[in-house]
Amino acid sequence: MNECVLPDPSGFFEIRFESIGGLGAHAAGQILARAAVLKMNLNGSHFSSYGSEKKGSPVRSYVRLGAADKPIRTSAPIDSPDVIVVFHGALLDQDITIAGMKNSGTLIFNGPADEAHEFLEKIPKGTRVVRIDATNIAIEELSRPNAVLLGTLTATVPFLDGDIVLSTLTEKFAKRNPQAAASNERAFKRGAEEYEVLEGVGKGEGDLPVIRPSPVLGYETAPIGGVIPYAGNTVSNDLSTSRTGWMPLFTAKECIHCGLCATVCPDFCLVWTHEQEGEEVPVVRLKGVDYQYCKGCMRCIETCPTEAMTRVTETPGLADRERVPLYSQGATGA
Repeated sequence: MNECVLPDPSGFFEIRFESIGGLGAHAAGQILARAAVLKMNLNGSHFSSYGSEKKGSPVRSYVRLGAADKPIRTSAPIDSPDVIVVFHGALLDQDITIAGMKNSGTLIFNGPADEAHEFLEKIPKGTRVVRIDATNIAIEELSRPNAVLLGTLTATVPFLDGDIVLSTLTEKFAKRNPQAAASNERAFKRGAEEYEVLEGVGKGEGDLPVIRPSPVLGYETAPIGGVIPYAGNTVSNDLSTSRTGWMPLFTAKECIHCGLCATVCPDFCLVWTHEQEGEEVPVVRLKGVDYQYCKGCMRCIETCPTEAMTRVTETPGLADRERVPLYSQGATGA
């Protein structure tokens, strides 16, 4: 059995995956912990925290590693990890995603080279920041972002043996889907080679504070009479984080306005207008897609008879440029 030495033999090495459902963070945590415990002579534990099991729902996956002679006696969430791995760029706009980041830690995030994030200035000065375009690599290799990010993680954390983690990843798929195993191997190796270390981007002083999710209302703060002060509002609901690298693109000149896409869209994100042509009866025309409410299920593409709806890679800013708003800017809902 291979011997693997932790950077700090007196403590634990903790990793937190920040993700959304559908990108494979839970599976990545399982694979990493399995490789560490069974093949790297480490103690390890893995568990995830998530709500409903569907694409777009927030997912946090935790991996805690320790020396072979140091038992792990806690299953508490990891508040101040040594490494944070962010699977989706939209999560970087939330402070809780990078909460507890250590000044001596490492942040790995999924994003293209030309995409700038203001969050980087909040990162502690001493934090090593690593960027990898995991989504596009996964699309090109017919894999998933988790394989790419595991490759980057093992390449940037010296005591994690990349060959062992890759073999564990391959074993998971080799029998039931050899083609997927080969795709994952290519994606993993590209993740280990194509990452970029961003220098001098952090401006923060010291470790970032811990943020623990807690209910807004409790028995001491709930209003009398069961009033719901912040009612649900579908007008402001944003489903864009549910998309995992693809989006439907509407081409007006190919559309025959048959309405089949509207019959299968689960989120009513298609924008229709009533147009008057002379003295004839008003006709209904499809104008486009409001991507704020589109989760990328692609049912419109599967149903469209003329290929007016096509699946394309979602590049930075594309959804904003192509979006046709369902509501006026002043609409807030009731």
